[in-house]
Amino acid sequence: MNLDTLRTLLQLTTVPGIGPTRIRALVAHFQSAHAVLSASLAELCQVSGIDRTLAENILHNRDTAFAEGQLETVARRNERMVTYWDGDYPTLLKKIPDPPVLLYLHGNLTTQDQNALAIVGTRAPTQYGKMVAEKLAAELSSRGFTIVSGLARGIDTIAHRTTSKNGGRTLAVLGSGLDVIYPAENKKLAEEIAAQGAVLSEYAYGAKPDAVNFPRRNRIISGLTLGVIVVEAGLESGAMITANFAVEHNREVFAVPGSIFSIKSAGPHQLIREGAKLVHNVEDVLEELTAQLELFGRTQVEARSAPELEAKSMRVYQLLSHEGLHIDELIRKSGLPSSEVMAILLDLEFKNLLKQLPGKFFVKM
Repeated sequence: MNLDTLRTLLQLTTVPGIGPTRIRALVAHFQSAHAVLSASLAELCQVSGIDRTLAENILHNRDTAFAEGQLETVARRNERMVTYWDGDYPTLLKKIPDPPVLLYLHGNLTTQDQNALAIVGTRAPTQYGKMVAEKLAAELSSRGFTIVSGLARGIDTIAHRTTSKNGGRTLAVLGSGLDVIYPAENKKLAEEIAAQGAVLSEYAYGAKPDAVNFPRRNRIISGLTLGVIVVEAGLESGAMITANFAVEHNREVFAVPGSIFSIKSAGPHQLIREGAKLVHNVEDVLEELTAQLELFGRTQVEARSAPELEAKSMRVYQLLSHEGLHIDELIRKSGLPSSEVMAILLDLEFKNLLKQLPGKFFVKM
């Protein structure tokens, strides 16, 4: 998109009461963004959804200084703006009722992102929730899915970090400007994400992470994906808002069951009662996605092959489960010397095939 068009669209976004749906209607009616600004009051009022007050705002209440400032900032930061009419605008996002007209982008978008899944949940997960988020992010990204989340503390951070660590693609959707990373401790993670994926936002540079921004941010998380996986979440949480958007967007909703004694299980359990797919393992996700892949013209993602390991390493690996096994039990069952088992476990952890828990327990990833 050329600079003149970006400048025009940025000005339109500052018009009081306009919103992305009306901007798209105006551009469709006048066949270009520039033509919108050249239209008369009478011509503007002919567009569906544009009354006299809004038409007058378009003519007289545009912030040209804002537009120039945004263009200067995006150039200085070596980032991009992607418009609804650009070829690399996310295809899935276009299909929701109110897609953003402009996306600020740090990183890049690729065709792989058309096979995307969101992993969302609480900012304060249990150890179980952390393990589940790591496992799902690792396995789904290894099978070619782009993992989408919101860069929040907790489940979001785990999903992004695990995917990035494993060399997969991940997209982080902000509820603030790209220059206002929230939470601040995730600035380094945001750079890692952008290096092999993208950090994106519909909010302008300088926009603070105000509470009102996050529900609208969540519609983008849903819109970018084939489905949303909720790991742990309260009933009134942002993750549940994202799941509700997924229903509205005709995307799949997945929920991971948890302890009946944990309030963090309330959200996923409610979703399961309402018809969400219960996720016991990654195969549950892949099985349910078949219809979505066909609906959006995607090819199915290949199943993950078993790891290639030497005989002794495979013996130890096959003893592992998702429940956790103590080091003494692994040594006893494997029949191998303790020093050899410890070396194998270290190698398996390096390959991201297991995780060590406190107390020298090990679980399969």
